[in-house]
Amino acid sequence: MKKISLIFKEASENRIKNTLKESEGVFVVKYLGVSSPDLCSLRQTLRASRASLFVVKNSVARRALKDAGLELLIKNIEGPCGLVFVKDEPVAVSQALCNFTKEHEKLKLEGGSLNSKIIEGKDIESMSKLPSKEVLRAQVVCALNSPISGLVMTLNQLLVKFVICIDQIKNKKTS
Repeated sequence: MKKISLIFKEASENRIKNTLKESEGVFVVKYLGVSSPDLCSLRQTLRASRASLFVVKNSVARRALKDAGLELLIKNIEGPCGLVFVKDEPVAVSQALCNFTKEHEKLKLEGGSLNSKIIEGKDIESMSKLPSKEVLRAQVVCALNSPISGLVMTLNQLLVKFVICIDQIKNKKTS
């Protein structure tokens, strides 16, 4: 019969592997010195961005990352670490993490993997300065709409000037 600790480690490893398959990416954070209530508030903030923080033993995290083909992330697993799984929009998750690090300087962004590409902590911070998908989409639509709007305004002004000219000719003939 297996020990409970071994069963727990296997279950944790399987959970990491399954969550990695469902996620767009994973970020590694170090939380040494961050209180438990603060970690709970971080979890709630991340949940709003469809992300989750998972704290597990380093040996379990290393095995799961190795099995998932993310060997380059293993160097970041040192000391009290947590894995932040990104399900939907990595920009929103990076913004949430960076906002949290401003209030809690003890939380450190170590690095991660996004769409199977390894990124550093500074890349996560850079990503947090990007606008969200909705804002980018709106900017693209405005950029595509701008030439059309300019053409419509130009044609409208030509028609307005033509009407004014016709009106002036009419006023001249009636006077």
